[in-house]
Amino acid sequence: MIELEQAEAQLSELDLLASMFPSENELTVNDQLALAELKDCIERRTMEGRSSKVYFTINMDLDVSAGAMAVFSLACILPFKYPAVLPEITVRSELLSRSQQTQLNTDLTTYLQENCLGEVCVLNATDWVREHASGYVSRDATPTPTPGSTVQPVHLVLTRLWIYSHHIYNKCKRKDILEWAKELSLSGFSMPGKPGVVCVEGPQSACEEFWSRLRKLNWKRILIRHREDIPFDGTNDEMQRERKFSAFEEKVFSVHGARGNHMDFGQLYQFLNAKGCGDVFQMFFGVEGQ
Repeated sequence: MIELEQAEAQLSELDLLASMFPSENELTVNDQLALAELKDCIERRTMEGRSSKVYFTINMDLDVSAGAMAVFSLACILPFKYPAVLPEITVRSELLSRSQQTQLNTDLTTYLQENCLGEVCVLNATDWVREHASGYVSRDATPTPTPGSTVQPVHLVLTRLWIYSHHIYNKCKRKDILEWAKELSLSGFSMPGKPGVVCVEGPQSACEEFWSRLRKLNWKRILIRHREDIPFDGTNDEMQRERKFSAFEEKVFSVHGARGNHMDFGQLYQFLNAKGCGDVFQMFFGVEGQ
């Protein structure tokens, strides 16, 4: 029941934020799938099947100095247990240097920790940023005001989806997985057999398109076991360097079982560990890898 109350609090806060930031440019839900899952779980009165955290961005035009306006963006991710735990909020602006941005976000987290823990607090965060943002901007970084101009933020999000299936045997499905990953420029791997594992990483929109296609196929059971969203400012080249995998491939480890359909989990763990993803093994299977 506590989980359901937390989910309802998240949805109520989103409704409030939508009324406070009504323009399409002010509030953007970056992960529509996660929002749909949240609404569906509340309607069914169970959190079973919820796999993605709600992720949205709030853009605010703020007066930083002598009438000069700039956009400050709050990238917000709501953990499943929010508001019992703090939301993951990252504030960005083209006017902030890396050190200024780090200090602003540190101070905002401290404020929320001391004043808002246990309560919905994204609106409080926007008020705090509105009041304090100008103090983090260097004077020489303040833009010269130009009629009708605003500083537009650049948002890049690298998403990594860890998908669990009861099994992956069908050759057509395996072919679709490989072709869709290639078409959408995603990297990662798929492991056929029982269970089946698929990992895709790349631009958020491409990963969501991949998942949208995949889940529409006929499966006994398939779900996103773990999701990583890494929002940051920078170039596309910088985002590419954050990838764990250089390409997408099907991985077939030593098989065993009566039908020869069970993969060697030890080899899977070694493969994940070599890619810096060893911690995901326990999330998938509930045991530590060896």
